Order: sequence, then C-alpha cells, then structure tokens
Amino acid sequence: MKKLILILSLFPIVLFGQELDATVTVNYEQLETSAKEKLENFADDVREYLNSNRFTDQDYQDKIKCSFNIFFVSSSGETKYSAQVVITSQRPIYNSQKNSLMFRVQDSKWDFNYEKGQTLYFNQTDFDPLTSFLDYYAYVIIGVDADSYQKLGGTDYFNKALDITVLGGNSSYKKGWVLDGSNYNRRALVLNLTDASYQKFREDFFDYHYNGIDIYAENKTVAQRNIVKLISDLAAVRDKLDARSVLLKVFFDAKNKEIVDYLMDYPDKATVFEMLKKIDPSHLSTYEKLVGLN
Repeated sequence: MKKLILILSLFPIVLFGQELDATVTVNYEQLETSAKEKLENFADDVREYLNSNRFTDQDYQDKIKCSFNIFFVSSSGETKYSAQVVITSQRPIYNSQKNSLMFRVQDSKWDFNYEKGQTLYFNQTDFDPLTSFLDYYAYVIIGVDADSYQKLGGTDYFNKALDITVLGGNSSYKKGWVLDGSNYNRRALVLNLTDASYQKFREDFFDYHYNGIDIYAENKTVAQRNIVKLISDLAAVRDKLDARSVLLKVFFDAKNKEIVDYLMDYPDKATVFEMLKKIDPSHLSTYEKLVGLN
C-alpha cells in the first residue's frame, strides 16, 4: 500500500521506529596504510548510526532505502579526514516492482575527525562535523520521501537540516556548510527547499509521485498529465527562479531518465521536449530520446 494510506490506516500494523535502511561503502585506497587501519570499522559505525537512530517522531513500516558511498581523499594528524560522498535514496513505486530514485548528490566537501573505536552519538543540539553531516542527509532524505507522499510533508525535516547548516556555518568546519559558488552546496539546497518560491514545485513534486508514477499502471493518462504538469509549471516560472538552483539540479539529476521513461508515448512529446530544453539543458542528450534525436 502507499505509505500515506499506511500512516492513516485504522488497522493494526507492525510499526518500526527507525526511518532509514542505509547501506554504507568506504573507499580509502588514496590513504596511507596507517590511516586505513584506523578506519577499518568506519563503515560499520556509520551504518549503525544511520540505521539505529530515530530522526523523527513518525512510525515507519517501510524504511527508506538509501546509500552512502564514501571516498576518502586525505588524512592529517591522528584523526582528521577529508572525504567525498555520493548519497542516494529511493522509494518504491506503488503497484510496481520498480523503485524511483529520489535523491542523488555528490558531496565533495566533508571534513571531520574520527578515532578508531569511538562511539557516534546522536545530538541535535551541538554540531559535530561527522555526525551532523549524517544527520543533515538523514533529514533531507526523509523530507524528500515525505514530500512525495503528502504535499509539503517534508517541511519539518528540511527545517531541521537547515538548522544543522547554520550550526556548521558557525563552526570551525565551515566548508560545505556556508554558501559558495559551487554547483552543489548543502546550505543552498535546504534554503531552496524552505523557500516559498519553490513551494509550488514541491506541491507538483507530490503530484508527480503520488498522483503520477504511483498511478501509472492504473491510469496512465492522468499519471502522465501530472508528470507534465510539474515540467510545464517549472517552465512557466523558470526565469523567476535562480538560474543555478541547487534544488532543481538535484531533482533533474535524479529524475531525468525517469521522466523520459514515463513520457515516451506521451501524445505531445515535442512540446515537453522544448520545455525540458529550457529548464534542464544539462540533460539534453537524455531528453532527445523523447523525440528520437538520440
């Protein structure tokens, strides 16, 4: 059943507290042998932290599948590390065996301290460059998932993620937590997600999923109409939004192939293609498949 129905159901169901079902992989080939040895339990520690802590007061029957692929790039001293991380999340598509990629980012600015054997504590008050990074992405992943089941359902979680960026920006580990000119930035993402200018996009994001791909098997016409509505609404206001919007980049990085898959037999593909060229030129080669140009 769709998650919103499960949440509202009056029938007894088995509930679970934790929200995430995270897989964690680590690559530390760039580090010296001594540093690698200190990190031998790191993946397990991070996985345990993400999967054991409870980030919300909601009860989840279906945990959110997500992955953290961590690539260590340097180490200094006994405990300081720098890493790049590819973070993804997905959710099941109703009445289908498929999953929808909800979120995919490559974060190249993670600096933190870690000691072999240390315990990772969940603390929402104080900033820690290791656990606060994990908390931030936990809240964003949960928020994006919630937005797909209920209009603006992720607002509280995005606000928590924003609070973490403020703490990080005021710490000695500012990199990645303050606004900069890079293509991806943690602060910029949650500022977009909590900005009223993007409220309509987030409402369309709900319809894209809950009244779009989730009902595609039952009513393809309505499903496609709601998918196209998100595209057309964005095209109508694109000039009023930030040309370097991190939120839209993250959305289309995750969804460009899915959009093409669901609209391949849409009656007016040419119009959709023209809109996509305007709002997401970075994935033009993918969208050309809609009109047979690739």
